[in-house]
Amino acid sequence: MSIKIDANQIKALSPINSLSSENKQDLVSKVTAISVKAGHYIFKKDDAEKSHIYVLKGEVELILGKKVIKIIKAGTPSGLEPIAHSFPRPVSARAKTESVITKINSDMIDIMLTWDQTGNYMVETVEEEDDETDWMSRILQTRAFHRIPPANIQAMFMRMEDVSYKPGDKVVEQGQDGDFFYIIKEGRCMVSRATPANPNGVKLATLSVGDSFGEEALISETKRNATVTMLSKGHLMRLNKEDFNSLLNEPLLNWVNYEEAKELISNGAEWLDVRLPAEHSANHIKNSINIPLIFLRMKANSLDSKKKYVIYCDTGRRSSAASFLLNEKEIVTFVLRDGVDTAAAADLES
Repeated sequence: MSIKIDANQIKALSPINSLSSENKQDLVSKVTAISVKAGHYIFKKDDAEKSHIYVLKGEVELILGKKVIKIIKAGTPSGLEPIAHSFPRPVSARAKTESVITKINSDMIDIMLTWDQTGNYMVETVEEEDDETDWMSRILQTRAFHRIPPANIQAMFMRMEDVSYKPGDKVVEQGQDGDFFYIIKEGRCMVSRATPANPNGVKLATLSVGDSFGEEALISETKRNATVTMLSKGHLMRLNKEDFNSLLNEPLLNWVNYEEAKELISNGAEWLDVRLPAEHSANHIKNSINIPLIFLRMKANSLDSKKKYVIYCDTGRRSSAASFLLNEKEIVTFVLRDGVDTAAAADLES
């Protein structure tokens, strides 16, 4: 029997409580509860599975060696934080009483935080000029876009052009060279592919507002592998091949590993943590400045433009967005590859 989820309890957890209402609701729909019997382990020391794990009911013991070093109770302030959230896990976690926990993919949370703190700004900026932003909101939530650095999204939107189509128009045809990447702003399209057995084409999918297509041929330098035909009158936003590939493939960010970052720090650079205050408080690199990504535009002037900064978060997503914002202000930045979990344990504090 499935365990009922209290949506308000999930929305109160950190850093989920910082998400937009839409993303909170989306996350709640993906959450499942797990029952754990008293004495059973939730995870053991050195476990590297990247999940935010929360206790929703009961009590959980944190164990180092054979010693209980902390008890986390659902509903308390510590119960709102992810349990021992660093990787690999520094301690083991065991249910002290019969408990209910939830595991949420850390990448999914980080992606949502990144889009909230960069994507919302971009939508609001364009909204002053154009009320038809549904397609933008949807594309910012599309999993296909998660592999594109958030720092590049605004430039992509600015370079796109609006093209009108009639029902029956072929937007791209199978076998042609790739020339544009497309996002549907208004209308519906059908994707079909011709085969030797069905030369007239087999229907593969129907696409609607917010759906995108065309990137595979641009990235792989191959022919189109399907035909896309308009089913209705509509508008598509398109980005030319040169812009698409340059924004995706050119090295816009200065990525460094932890040893390279340490060398930069020893030569006068400073650590900049762009995670939320609760994340920073739980676990951060010593002597790091904490300016959450969502506030970086407002507080960028507080940084010394003559200094270099090594930016970090959990994964590199928020860091890359922060780097783009600071580069616009001519502040030299480097991004810590794979985030805070690559730091040496001796360099961390909570």
